[in-house]
Amino acid sequence: MEYLVKDEKLELKYEPGKGAWTYHIEIPNTKHIIGKWGFLKVSGTIDDYHIESINLFSIRGRDKLISVNSKIRNAINKSGGDIVTVTLYLLTVKEEITKKKVLEIFQDSGVLAAFNNLSEDNRNEIIDNITSSKSEDQQIKMLIKFIDQLSNSNLL
Repeated sequence: MEYLVKDEKLELKYEPGKGAWTYHIEIPNTKHIIGKWGFLKVSGTIDDYHIESINLFSIRGRDKLISVNSKIRNAINKSGGDIVTVTLYLLTVKEEITKKKVLEIFQDSGVLAAFNNLSEDNRNEIIDNITSSKSEDQQIKMLIKFIDQLSNSNLL
């Protein structure tokens, strides 16, 4: 089990007008995690309240957020500005990384235009390098490597 945070004191933030995200917790050191809405889920605790599975919200270039609904806030008797003790671990979702998925991740990461500016041979090589990696960890490392290179426009 890979903890994102363990017994860490974090602020329950309040930002009016954000709908379900009016009350949220920002999870430090998580901006490197790649995945789209619905595929990044965490379990753990906020204070003593157990969370079975909750979505992480991604904002490009920022740490992930979790929404804290009224049921959780009432159970822990906390509100915006209060400090809570958070333990969260990432739930793994086994999903084959396909060419379509790589292109979606590049789009979500803001590097698809730079990728599309490459020659067809270079694009195919990148896709093959990612999709043919032996493990999910290797695929993620390759994705991060190419996203970094594409965002800095110094690929190959």
